[in-house]
Amino acid sequence: MTDKPSILFACKANAGRSVTAKLLAEHYAGDRAAVFSAGSEPGDGVHPEVAAVLASLGLDTGRETPKGFDPDGRYTAVVTMGCGEACPLYAGARYEDWELDDPKGQDEATVRRIVTDIDGRVRRLLTELLPGPELPPSVIIRTA
Repeated sequence: MTDKPSILFACKANAGRSVTAKLLAEHYAGDRAAVFSAGSEPGDGVHPEVAAVLASLGLDTGRETPKGFDPDGRYTAVVTMGCGEACPLYAGARYEDWELDDPKGQDEATVRRIVTDIDGRVRRLLTELLPGPELPPSVIIRTA
């Protein structure tokens, strides 16, 4: 057994919100957490508008392929975002449901707003789950 938390980000297509959360969590947590994403109806690829915004923040979606849920997965935390009743239940996991707009087909400003929202939520979750040093600074550039 390991003390490293395991986090699953779940949405419908595993092509936008959950991929964004996964990449942000991996960036901030490094090797202090195992991070996964999956969808109830996996799409064909990461939404291009999401990939473009994440690339502008230095996050590469090139290795991300939408996938379904692992029925044998074991997670410390499961975060659902729009998969409704199709989201799986994993015994012993902490659950959060994040109500987020779907970035698919949205303009850049809307996708950036959604990514910024996800960034704040991911940082809060990691702060709660990870002991030790503070997280690296946010990749989101905030302007006053």
